[in-house]
Amino acid sequence: MARSRRYTVRLKRDRSGKTNYKSRLKTLGSKNTRLVVRKKINIIIAQLIDYKDDGDKIILSLTTKDLTKFGWKYHFNNIPSSYLLGFLTGIRSKEKGVNKVIFDIGLHASVKGSSLYAVLKGAVDSGLDISVNQDILPSEERVSGKHIENYASKIKGTEIYKKQFSRYVKNNVKPEEISKTFLEVKKRIGVK
Repeated sequence: MARSRRYTVRLKRDRSGKTNYKSRLKTLGSKNTRLVVRKKINIIIAQLIDYKDDGDKIILSLTTKDLTKFGWKYHFNNIPSSYLLGFLTGIRSKEKGVNKVIFDIGLHASVKGSSLYAVLKGAVDSGLDISVNQDILPSEERVSGKHIENYASKIKGTEIYKKQFSRYVKNNVKPEEISKTFLEVKKRIGVK
């Protein structure tokens, strides 16, 4: 950081909008492992990260694409897949010996009931110790995918259905059965 009497230049990652150092210092001050969730266009990434002086150490890294091993055939960026990712992360973190974490969404907007908070709900339901306000978490209906089922059954047989769920139609997957598949995948994750 360049310093002079008149002007102080901000750090490079701060200038480019990649890091909010004020919130980073708060989370690092607690000395707890962070559950870092990042949302991309088609997937969601969940990582357990510990702070080290020479650089952050990634303990565990999972994406929603890892759900295919458990039989998930639906989109990787919706609320049910986000919840399952959080549930899987919580179970795997216990195997690594991590029980208490801090939730970190970085520079993403904090939207009540979003897929980022679905990851948090899955992690809490798996038994991870995270302090959370229950009001920001998505409802059970949205987590299980019932809202997708209702919408799919409402527009079934129309052109909108073929356009909206074209990938599901192509892969012979029925969006009307997403909550059933959700429960099966959750059961498989809990067994392993």
